Amino acid sequence: MDLTIINNEAAHRFETTVEGITAFIDYKLRPGVMWVLHTEVPQALEGRGIAGAMSKHVLEYIIAQKLQIVPLCPYMAAYLKRHPEYQYLVKPDASLRLKKV
Repeated sequence: MDLTIINNEAAHRFETTVEGITAFIDYKLRPGVMWVLHTEVPQALEGRGIAGAMSKHVLEYIIAQKLQIVPLCPYMAAYLKRHPEYQYLVKPDASLRLKKV
């Protein structure tokens, strides 16, 4: 599936629209770090690989912007476990900070 994924900076989310339905990944940006908060793929779009494609897009954006990631979103955390090539992007003290959020 060829998705057009945009960074909607005003809404603090990456989004894609398929068949008139929008899927998104919410984030907060802090100096040098992107906190990924939530991935939402509506039920009508589930099972098409959209969340995975969006997660990869976000991680490639993080690389391009020379950021680190704090994956608060369970989907993103699981994606990172399945794709160890992106593990170096995870902020080293992220687990300590997660408890304070």
